[in-house]
Amino acid sequence: MTRRQVILSAAVLCVADIGKAAMTPVKAILFDTFGTVVDWRGSIAAEGAQWGKAKGIQLDWAHFADRWRDGYAPAMNKVRNGALPWTKLDTLHRMILDELLGEFRIVGLSEEEKDHWNRVWHRLKPWPDSVAGLTRLKKKYTIAPLSNGNVSLLTDMGKFAGLPWDLILSAELARHYKPARECYLTAVDLLGLKPAEVMMAAAHRTDLDAARSFGLKTGFIHRPSEFGGVKPGDVAKTGEYDVVAADILDLASKMSA
Repeated sequence: MTRRQVILSAAVLCVADIGKAAMTPVKAILFDTFGTVVDWRGSIAAEGAQWGKAKGIQLDWAHFADRWRDGYAPAMNKVRNGALPWTKLDTLHRMILDELLGEFRIVGLSEEEKDHWNRVWHRLKPWPDSVAGLTRLKKKYTIAPLSNGNVSLLTDMGKFAGLPWDLILSAELARHYKPARECYLTAVDLLGLKPAEVMMAAAHRTDLDAARSFGLKTGFIHRPSEFGGVKPGDVAKTGEYDVVAADILDLASKMSA
């Protein structure tokens, strides 16, 4: 066989593999949670305003939420680069909160109050379409979160928000933070499925691009209000991912659920 024939044969096999993966039916859908399923910014701002009123603390609570979220990636990077050992998100959130209390000059809180406020991430409210959309998808697919949130956080959030998960999957189970390959492939393995049988659904392109690179199907969900208009959310056009949806109800329709 000539070199050209070898190259053509390899190309044919590659195309066949891609086609086979494309035809593989999805059996499970995994969801990013913060921003995709729940409104972290609006939830924290609303609870902060109520709590602040009771405590006599006047703040721009939406800005407080933004600053808390700003610390999210840098804190996880400390785990990724070895500056910190594996540390679950609840603990990282508390580290960021302690810094914010100083930044916003909030003083006099008891340890119990700080812990309660840190657990606001367990009490995030769903987007209006989330519960109905997930309920429809659950009838046809196994559904679960795949979030950087730890298992207890996601469990509490699911109960608080009424999210009808079949099970809880988390970066904590892989002891790596997304977009590390271990997060996605550990979840796939725990489900007993192949990557092409699992769809990652998210409002964030980095999450989906990583999942796709490891063989998962991808579903983009638009969340233009994630940052409250302070900055735009990610956008995607039809064809950029396996499914591009306006919200989770639209995803359910496009997945024939």
